[in-house]
Amino acid sequence: MTNRWTTLIPAGVAAALVLAPGGEARAGAFGIREQSAQAQGMAFAGAASGSGGLSSMFWNPAVVTMKPGWNSDFNAALIIPQAELRTQPGTFPPLQRLGESGDIGQSAVLASTYANYQLSDRLFIGLSGTAPFGLITKPNVVSAGQVYGRSSRVFSLNFNPVIGVRVTDWLSVAAGPVAEYFRITLRQATGIAPTAPSAFLKGDDWGVGFTAGVLIQPSAGTTVGIGYRSSIHHDLEGSASPIGQIGANLNTPEKVSVGLTQALTPTMRVNFGFEWDNWSRIGTPAITLLASGRPVSSLPLNYRDGFYYAVGGEVDLTPQWTARAGFAYEISPITLANRTPRLPDGDRFHLSGGVSYRYSEKIQFDLGYTHIFQASPIRLALVPGEPSYIAPLAYIATANTSADIVSVGLKYRWDTPAAVAPPAPVIRKY
Repeated sequence: MTNRWTTLIPAGVAAALVLAPGGEARAGAFGIREQSAQAQGMAFAGAASGSGGLSSMFWNPAVVTMKPGWNSDFNAALIIPQAELRTQPGTFPPLQRLGESGDIGQSAVLASTYANYQLSDRLFIGLSGTAPFGLITKPNVVSAGQVYGRSSRVFSLNFNPVIGVRVTDWLSVAAGPVAEYFRITLRQATGIAPTAPSAFLKGDDWGVGFTAGVLIQPSAGTTVGIGYRSSIHHDLEGSASPIGQIGANLNTPEKVSVGLTQALTPTMRVNFGFEWDNWSRIGTPAITLLASGRPVSSLPLNYRDGFYYAVGGEVDLTPQWTARAGFAYEISPITLANRTPRLPDGDRFHLSGGVSYRYSEKIQFDLGYTHIFQASPIRLALVPGEPSYIAPLAYIATANTSADIVSVGLKYRWDTPAAVAPPAPVIRKY
């Protein structure tokens, strides 16, 4: 029976392998939001209006104008996901006998860094290095879902120099190019036997895009920020077994972020945030042979757009200590129609808290924590009629997912504050 079913799988291997996202990512699909320890303490509410300090440049490059002088912001996040698939009745019986997935989540450390330099009273330059996409997933090598995924790994690096201009005392704008490296490695079983070998795909590419943003202070104590990250086109090239050298096109989603920060008192602020990620842009990437350009398959990702809503607040307990908390609701781009064992994603809640300690006028330490949990039961159904289904290997399961994230940050000012003219009044302390 092993040989019989093995012969049915290769036709679906390319479609199931190529470009499937890896890991329990934290910004819908395979995006990663953990780019700021300070903003994480408020569930990233107000990130586009500067709630993360200089690290808010990830959401809105115009934040580069909020910090005078020469500054750096270093962040690291430990992401500890948990995701376990439970096989349900209706699964193809030989698959069901292979056992459960175990915890497919894999812990990872994400680093991001930001810097700015004030050239004049109104002109600033900045640079950020982030990883906007990635993480990994790895179920048991032998499991009921092995023909739909044995391991997935996505890795990215993103470099974004920007120029910011304080146009008036209440308006700042900024923009800059983006260079992004994207790499993917995926494996899945070629058969339903426990000893079935794995097919694999590897591919990478550099792509370019841009960011732009605006920061507005319409009145004392109120800051509004709007930021934009463009889609980036990647022409992935690599190899896949048993196909050979292949290519595939991938367009990452553009992101629009909106933030509002309102001072309630000189020591208390409330923040609101909204993010839209155009995941529907991904569509169905085509898979072609490099030698001939002939299409051999496609991947029906067919994501919907992702949305993120957040609210948070912070209070200066003393001149040195600030405490913050936040809550967010995220609408995932993944639904029952496009959910696979590689990414059992769904709508989720984010509960966050954090503190900052200003050691001196040059140094600040940040700490943020988030617990993420699913908003409703998550179900997988790879059955006839579903785009990723490999006949006759029906796979039905439920998923239990959550994540704990701890982030730390260090802010450092390299110059002497008195050596630079003060900026226009801003309400945020960081």
